[in-house]
Amino acid sequence: MEPRNVTTVKKAKQIVEDRGLEYVKVGVFDIDGIFRGKYMKRAKFLSALEKDFGFCDVVIGWDSNDQLYDNVSITGWHTGYPDVPVRLIPESCRELPLEGNTLLFLGEFAGQAESICPRGLLKRVIEKALEMGFKPVGSCEFEFFVFNETATSIREKNYKDLVPITPGFFGYSLLRDSVHSDFYEELLDLSLKMDFPLEGLHSETGPGVMEAAIYYDDLLAAADKAALFKTYTKILAQKRDWIATFMAKWSPDWAGQSGHIHMSLQNLKGKPLFFDKSQNNNISDLMRYFIGGQQALMPEFLAMAAPTVNSYTRLIPGFWAPTEASWGIDNRTCALRAILGEAESQRVEYRVTAADINPYIALAAALGSGLWGIENKFEPDAPIVGNAYAQEFPKERQLPRTLNDAAERLLQSDPARQLFGNAFVDHYGATRLWEQREFNKHITDWEMDRYFEII
Repeated sequence: MEPRNVTTVKKAKQIVEDRGLEYVKVGVFDIDGIFRGKYMKRAKFLSALEKDFGFCDVVIGWDSNDQLYDNVSITGWHTGYPDVPVRLIPESCRELPLEGNTLLFLGEFAGQAESICPRGLLKRVIEKALEMGFKPVGSCEFEFFVFNETATSIREKNYKDLVPITPGFFGYSLLRDSVHSDFYEELLDLSLKMDFPLEGLHSETGPGVMEAAIYYDDLLAAADKAALFKTYTKILAQKRDWIATFMAKWSPDWAGQSGHIHMSLQNLKGKPLFFDKSQNNNISDLMRYFIGGQQALMPEFLAMAAPTVNSYTRLIPGFWAPTEASWGIDNRTCALRAILGEAESQRVEYRVTAADINPYIALAAALGSGLWGIENKFEPDAPIVGNAYAQEFPKERQLPRTLNDAAERLLQSDPARQLFGNAFVDHYGATRLWEQREFNKHITDWEMDRYFEII
């Protein structure tokens, strides 16, 4: 049996037994989109398929540096960090070609922890879409820099003077991807074997930077594929003593790394709903309201789409990243790009997101705001023509400039609480405030250079 043919608990048990596996790999994605998991003995795995398994809830109670939050309620020192149930997902079964004969299964938090589980969050928003008669489909595309460094060497260098695998600009260069064809081919092969197939992969503008567009799918599957792509691209690079980063921006000298979301709606029978040839630009009323909701709520939901302190170093004029909640038709200077075409390909590109997103949370924000727009028949502004960076926008379209401000906007957002639930908004908002506090404790090289001697 092929791993991607596993659809039930029975088939999951069968493939493990057929392969004679003593251990199976299981994992969940945490608040920051980091893959947390372990090897599990066969007997325990088979049992967990039927009745879940206990996983220490510290993985949703700490940050990306394993530092414990002191401002959340669902988990913390006050709860003693108990085990919480994790539900295994049989249909997530995947081959692990980098690890021999091993299989991987994704999980999601259940019980009380389900309310703050990133995958659970997206499932709830998708369920809302289905109740409204819509099936959301989409995909993510990511830019990432690759360095001729190791996890040890970057620390020894204090993240300075890092050596990319290639120098210079060279966007879309067939020279670059031919010279490093072994890595490109390995990544393409991995994407097929692990079922996050890439629609395209190419060199981007900058030293050692690549861009990968993941093939579209139903939205939950698209999120799984995006999260796995980020994790296993990093694993593949490190196995050859390279390192890949999905930071929003690693250097002031180069543009940030995008993580754009493409999304559209179909009816429950699979008919595209964003195309209407009787309307201006073939944009259906549904698509227009969807854009209207995304535009209106982008400032309130920005913390879900720009989740790190570093995210906000990218959102500056002139670097292919939006600075206001704008939209335009095939306009890459806008936060929302309406991509026109045939009925099957017409979609909205949510461009405010960077490569550092947690795909589940960012997709929930993009979809939830669009559904809110449809529910309220919210009209967007007139589409931007020309350079959005050079235009003036009203206050309500301006995006928060820091993670702290974005988190506060999210915590105060009634639509966020209606769409995502109080538990998630309170927990996630607190984690972003914590992230900002952790940053504020540190003195940057810029401050030292600027103030140490002269002030």
